[in-house]
Amino acid sequence: MSEAVLHPEPWGLHLLGLISPLLAISGNILGGAYTLSGVIFIWVIGPMLDIVLGESKNPRPPRESGAPFEALLWVHGLLHFIMLGTFFLFAANEGITWWLIAASLSTGLVAAASAIVTAHELGHKKPRSPGWRLARALLFSINYTHFTTEHNYNHHKNVATDKDPASATYEQGLWSFWISTIPGQFLSSVAVHDRKGRNGLRNPSWRGLILQLSVIGTLLAIHYLGSSWALPVLLGWLIASSIAILTLEYVNYIRHWGLRRVADGRFEEGHAWNTEARWSRWSLLELTRHSDHHLHASVPFWKLRPYPDAPRLPSGYYACWWPCLIPPLWRRMMRGRAPNL
Repeated sequence: MSEAVLHPEPWGLHLLGLISPLLAISGNILGGAYTLSGVIFIWVIGPMLDIVLGESKNPRPPRESGAPFEALLWVHGLLHFIMLGTFFLFAANEGITWWLIAASLSTGLVAAASAIVTAHELGHKKPRSPGWRLARALLFSINYTHFTTEHNYNHHKNVATDKDPASATYEQGLWSFWISTIPGQFLSSVAVHDRKGRNGLRNPSWRGLILQLSVIGTLLAIHYLGSSWALPVLLGWLIASSIAILTLEYVNYIRHWGLRRVADGRFEEGHAWNTEARWSRWSLLELTRHSDHHLHASVPFWKLRPYPDAPRLPSGYYACWWPCLIPPLWRRMMRGRAPNL
């Protein structure tokens, strides 16, 4: 008897990724305890869904049609800016309270997906195309404008080597990785532009940083001129941006942790961690099929293929978050999952 032919999953499953921005928007509008909705959904319910829904034992093949997925990227981008707008209104009216911290965390956690994951995908499009420009706006909104340059021109070239600050070594825990990778990636993006002859203030990475500092300085000036809303908005924005950036770099950490190739060696499927965890795949735009993304960087997310022989994470991205915060536990969970670990 011949084996059953596997068909691609319904594209509508990826609409589940819109739940978190809709929850954060609702929380920002309703205020109070509702501001915790994004935190609870991503840090509590998300890991449960990763575990309960499990992994696909027989991974489905990718889809060829991309129209609904292209639209989904723009919906994510639009919802992110709506979420940010509702957050700024909430912060301006709420002032500096514990609910502001809760709303900042929810907004930042959701931004890690709807802003950064979307910008990651759109950042691989042709420079100055509408999608590429949306990616730039999304990254500016969370104070990480240099990400596309670093990711496209250094990370993809030097992934899983010591030349890539976004590839964690076996010895690094998540906390030390955060400390090294965030400034390391910024300086790497500066070096990329320097090599192209864009030095000093002509360097887009420096200009992006100056623009961000200018906005921060403007909000501080407005605060000192007597406006009560400027400081809560600034504080909330910085907290939201920080948690979004830390979440992005957590994802970078688990995607290549401990996997190494020689500097001139070819990237192979074994140099990235993968998972077919359903919830992480559906809600994070197939971000978990990471080997194929590096082998075929120009391929859109809906065409990424699974690699059954690639190193596999113990669970999805949501469920790996809490163990990652305890480096000894993380190493114990990962032991024996790759040939060199």
